[in-house]
Amino acid sequence: MFYIEKNDKPNRLVRILKLIKVENNTITVPICEKTTSKQIEKLAQKTNKIINKLSNSKKAVLSKQAQEEVQFVNYLNSYGIQIANGRWLFEILLTNIVEYLIHKKKIEKANISILINDLTEIELRNIKTLAIKYKTINIVTNHIEKFTKLEEKLQEEGVIITITNNKKKSLMKSNIIINVDFPKELLNKYRIKEDSNIINLRGKMKIIQKRFNGLNINNYEIDFRDDKKDICAYSGKFYLRDLYESKLYKKQGIDAILQEINRDKIVIKKLYLNNGTI
Repeated sequence: MFYIEKNDKPNRLVRILKLIKVENNTITVPICEKTTSKQIEKLAQKTNKIINKLSNSKKAVLSKQAQEEVQFVNYLNSYGIQIANGRWLFEILLTNIVEYLIHKKKIEKANISILINDLTEIELRNIKTLAIKYKTINIVTNHIEKFTKLEEKLQEEGVIITITNNKKKSLMKSNIIINVDFPKELLNKYRIKEDSNIINLRGKMKIIQKRFNGLNINNYEIDFRDDKKDICAYSGKFYLRDLYESKLYKKQGIDAILQEINRDKIVIKKLYLNNGTI
């Protein structure tokens, strides 16, 4: 695992020669206001070569500042570097995030809709957990046929969900909307309750509906017990969600992952909106 930081105040020599500092598994890249697009490309190439030379693993975590360099990040992605960005963990922690949101917004009765086209093991578990806890769960999908068996199976277990794809009515009663995999073009075709709270699992979304004044949640941060020293050493420069996700073995079963999360006492610290936090 490599930790990539940004040096935004390199001295003249470091900036001109594009010198990258490597210390143990931390790579510091000189990118500042004067760094051109061509230089950023060269720095990304050098970073990739360093990672290939030092390890068979192409996994990396980027600091908060480094993540803001979109062009640099895109080049790293194109080289096949696996960047931990907390998105996978976002889905794992979804039920915790919903609980945090309900508490912060003081929502008395949660009416939840889930926008989803592809059903994974994680989402199957999330749907069942949310349906049992909050009773009113609405599945909105373009592929109703994929979810009919799920509806029947859950019904046998006493869990009731509804499946729909009505763009005018599907979301009009929902005060919490979980967008699993709808792109923004598709999301904006649906009428949305004006004060609804939208959780976007895959990335930043913009709601073009003029009267929408609810929360548009695009990311999150976590906290955990103090004895995770290997992670805490990097805290401050890095998002804890990214550091923690990078340490998880994703191929283990969901139950084992959730046990590890509970053991480490992971809690939601804040939610990031388009224009603030909660």
